Amino acid sequence: MKNTVKKLVFVAFVALVSASFTNIEKETKEIKKDESKVVWKGYKVTGSHEGTIAIQSGNLVFEEDKLVGGEFVIDMTTINSTDLQGEYKGKLDGHLKSDDFFGVTNHPTASLVFKEVTASGKNAYTVSGDLTIKGKTNPITFVISIYGNKATTSLKVDRTKYGIEYKSGSFFDDLKDKAIYDEFDLVADLEF
Repeated sequence: MKNTVKKLVFVAFVALVSASFTNIEKETKEIKKDESKVVWKGYKVTGSHEGTIAIQSGNLVFEEDKLVGGEFVIDMTTINSTDLQGEYKGKLDGHLKSDDFFGVTNHPTASLVFKEVTASGKNAYTVSGDLTIKGKTNPITFVISIYGNKATTSLKVDRTKYGIEYKSGSFFDDLKDKAIYDEFDLVADLEF
């Protein structure tokens, strides 16, 4: 009986030590840029505008089918409005690319790097990461949902943290109905 107990303890010990030194493989899944979409929406006192922006590159990292990381680079030169046409579309698109907003000549990309990922539901994860826009990096937290080879997320971004103060009520008085709200939304539908 003592030998059986000793053998069981030894086998359990060996199994525990083996499991401790077993590396769990991480799998990096590239984002399919042409099948993925990022939509932005900005708000002002008198309404809103929305449009799209292209992903330059991106990936999600999994460990045993659990999300553990990711990073994205956004091509800021592709920012455009989808709610306007003609002359007004051209003016807004040009203004968004100017130094008043995203300054794409000097800052052609923005990036998002996942720092910590925590499961928060059956298919949901809370992500803490670093968002870089116009060369300024700030922490951001958001929820991402994964279903098969698709992911969806929505981020609220305070543009003033990235030096984008144009017509912000936080920095300028007497804007009245010309004010543009500090926060804008990014909604991403991703395929990998």
